[in-house]
Amino acid sequence: MQPKAVAQSKKLPSIHYMRALWLGVLALAFVIVQAVVAQARPESLAPLAEKISPSVVNITTSTVVAGRTGPQGIVPEGSPFEDFFRDFNDRNGQGDRPRRSSALGSGFVISEDGYIVTNNHVIEGADEILIEFFSGEELPAKLVGTDPNTDIALLKVEADAPLPFVPFGDSDLSRVGDWVIAMGNPLGQGFSVSAGIVSARNRALSGSFDDYIQTDAAINRGNSGGPLFNMNGEVIGVNTAILSPNGGSIGIGFSMASNVVTRVVDQLQEFGETRRGWLGVRIQDVTPDIAESIGMETATGAMVTSVQDGPSKDAGMEDGDVILNFAGVDVKDTRSLVRQVANSPVGETVRVLVFRDGKTVTLKVTLGRREEAERATPVAADAPESEDKEPATKSMLGLTLSPLTDELREQLGVDGDMQGLAVTEVDEAAEAYEKGLRAGDIITEAGQQKVSSIADLETRLAEVKEAGRKSLLLLVRRAGDPRFVALGLGE
Repeated sequence: MQPKAVAQSKKLPSIHYMRALWLGVLALAFVIVQAVVAQARPESLAPLAEKISPSVVNITTSTVVAGRTGPQGIVPEGSPFEDFFRDFNDRNGQGDRPRRSSALGSGFVISEDGYIVTNNHVIEGADEILIEFFSGEELPAKLVGTDPNTDIALLKVEADAPLPFVPFGDSDLSRVGDWVIAMGNPLGQGFSVSAGIVSARNRALSGSFDDYIQTDAAINRGNSGGPLFNMNGEVIGVNTAILSPNGGSIGIGFSMASNVVTRVVDQLQEFGETRRGWLGVRIQDVTPDIAESIGMETATGAMVTSVQDGPSKDAGMEDGDVILNFAGVDVKDTRSLVRQVANSPVGETVRVLVFRDGKTVTLKVTLGRREEAERATPVAADAPESEDKEPATKSMLGLTLSPLTDELREQLGVDGDMQGLAVTEVDEAAEAYEKGLRAGDIITEAGQQKVSSIADLETRLAEVKEAGRKSLLLLVRRAGDPRFVALGLGE
């Protein structure tokens, strides 16, 4: 038994040694992690703030506003005090006399020769624009160009010496959790710095070209147009909006991503206006039921609801096509397609892959210019040639339908040559009501074929059932706006 006891005693030191070794490794790892954290979050942002502050500016705008004839905004209309305040204003010479209104905002210098970026809403309608630099120097600015779609404006000042400026960074490289700094003129208090992190990316608020960085760095009124910096001192966003119930910062601010801003600024600098690509189609997202109804395996791409006179029509695109790929890039949804088209050069010929009738078709589209199309008067699409049918009403798919007659066209305010089925009633318990169909809607296509009679729709229903599909795709128009809706066929 003695040899066995000796063997066990020899193992004890090795166990203590291993335990001590692991504790040492853990301690070393803890030190390394602390060092990394300390490196990721500097003890002070002062050196960075001192470096970039000279490029940030305060912006004061001045606008002449027409005089008011009464005390609007002071007392309610019809109040017994209305005459009193009107007399008071008249005695003080403030009755109908024009007055000057001022507004405050922020901006930043992007070149030594004096180009300055800010928000369009900061300078919109301004008669005079005054730039105050970090040093206290003030210079008047002239407006180079604006883009209301992204709320960006480009200004220019003339200085006697080169101005300190900051570069743009690549906003696509920013990650959720990265540290950022917001600078500007909050609430008119002068130059101010706030810090936070990137809370989210690729936020959309209301515009087709939105690509906002969300941050919890404090952004308040007066910060509009100011820069959002990364830790390298590069501008990755332009502070534009906040989400707040009280008008003050609650930690939800939005900055337009620099990769959107730089394209806009380049065009404003070169042309004084934006020049975005244009396909000439109206589109909607492809939902799973729409995908199933047209035989697509996955719900992806952008479905064409209407082809206007222009580039796509010239290239042979049709209503109901699903755009799967644009210029070699797969299309996920309508938002991504709109942004990609807008970022493409006007006049460029691109390959567009569409899904049509169960197969793919490649089209070559020469892009037009969006701004010119928006200024042009819309042209009505060619209407199908067909004779009026005898009025008839039938209920199907939760809808009560009637072929368009001259009387119905007049009631609904549509062109006299439009063909289709008018929705006169919708069963509120039916899928059609849930998907937004209402009385007054007009169905112009079913199963991606035109319909002008009840018989046409019944034929389309029979065809999709025979094909083994579970839903029927309808093209519905309301006040002229088209959209596709897929309705289940039931058992």
